[in-house]
Amino acid sequence: MRLVQLTIPAGARERILETLESKGVDYVVTNETGGRGYDAVVYFPLPTAAVEPVLDSLKDQGVEEDAYTVVVDAETVVSRKFDALSEEYENGDVDEDRISRQELVSQAEALTPTFSIYVILTVVSALVATAGLLLDSPAVVVGSMVIAPLIGPALGVGIGTVLNERELLVTGAKYQFLGVALAIGSAAAFAWSVRVLNVVPPGLNIASIGEIEERLAPDLLSLVIALGAGVAGILSISTGASVALVGVMIAAALIPPAAAAGIAIAFGEPAAAIGSTVLVFVNVLSVNLAGLLTLWYAGYRPESFFDLEPTQARVRRQVSVLVVVVLVFSLFLGAITYNSYQAATFEQEANEAVTAALESSYPAVQLLELEVVLDDEYPFRGPDRVVVTVGGPPGEAYPGLVELLSERINAQASEPVDVEVRFVDVLER
Repeated sequence: MRLVQLTIPAGARERILETLESKGVDYVVTNETGGRGYDAVVYFPLPTAAVEPVLDSLKDQGVEEDAYTVVVDAETVVSRKFDALSEEYENGDVDEDRISRQELVSQAEALTPTFSIYVILTVVSALVATAGLLLDSPAVVVGSMVIAPLIGPALGVGIGTVLNERELLVTGAKYQFLGVALAIGSAAAFAWSVRVLNVVPPGLNIASIGEIEERLAPDLLSLVIALGAGVAGILSISTGASVALVGVMIAAALIPPAAAAGIAIAFGEPAAAIGSTVLVFVNVLSVNLAGLLTLWYAGYRPESFFDLEPTQARVRRQVSVLVVVVLVFSLFLGAITYNSYQAATFEQEANEAVTAALESSYPAVQLLELEVVLDDEYPFRGPDRVVVTVGGPPGEAYPGLVELLSERINAQASEPVDVEVRFVDVLER
């Protein structure tokens, strides 16, 4: 429910009140004595779904954009006429829950901080994420997402496109790409300083850190985060629900991979930064695509009828471009996913081959562990060597064991791999 406070321009009082009465709206009028070109101020409650159509009708009766129109939440309205109005507008479809077009624009603007605050919060968020990744601390990484001010610009692009609010569209697009550049750049600078000052151990292999390694070779499942964040973000803001947690989800799709890219650059591994950088950009585009489609599905359209057709054309064009670019990036992520699948398949087949070889030729020896070590050719990493740990009775000799295991393992590999066999004495009592 909403309570609307509206200043009535001079000469429009009768028309506006007649419009409210024709729509069955209860109202209270107070005379305006400020002498600023207004006759009165009218207050009236509305169901959330009725705000947009009623305000549009009032604008047709002389309410200009420079007049004061204030829309606030109303906890309770006790009125038979209001109940009838609710039944008229609340029909169980998507439009029932969404806020008005005017409120949506205000929400997007409110969620976009000033330029200086946006820059500071983005940099701080990237620095915290970088520290969290280097510490391999999921809690710190999550904390960086809470700081990130990314939800406003991310949603502003879709809202600006659908409602023909060019300033909101341009601001959102500029802020997003500036945010990505700032996050990667500040993460790289911070990681470089940490490395030079020996805050982390010299010769640190960043791929050995779990929080970093998973973002250097992302897969297609990462797209689910971005698409889900875009849909959830628009639904949250368009229904007037809390957007705090959704903002964290959008930041989760952008800040950690941006920080991982910066770390890879700082540690002199630009190839390792490719996967995470691609993930950042595909996530940005996916958030925008999902938000744009959700807004259009929710029924948002430009205010002016004459803007409807150009806006539809622009939305179709923008959706087409985003879909094509996301699909191209998705092919890249799909290749990484398939590469990971091949590595996992090789490990499973090598394990089965070693087990079968031991059972047939060396029954006294048992496989304790098989580890496939991948190479550093990011983002498409392949098997580099296989470490096989076997156990058996102490003091026994097993000639030909290493050669047999190496042969069986390489038979499963597409390219030759080194095989390292470790023997552990096993005592059974």
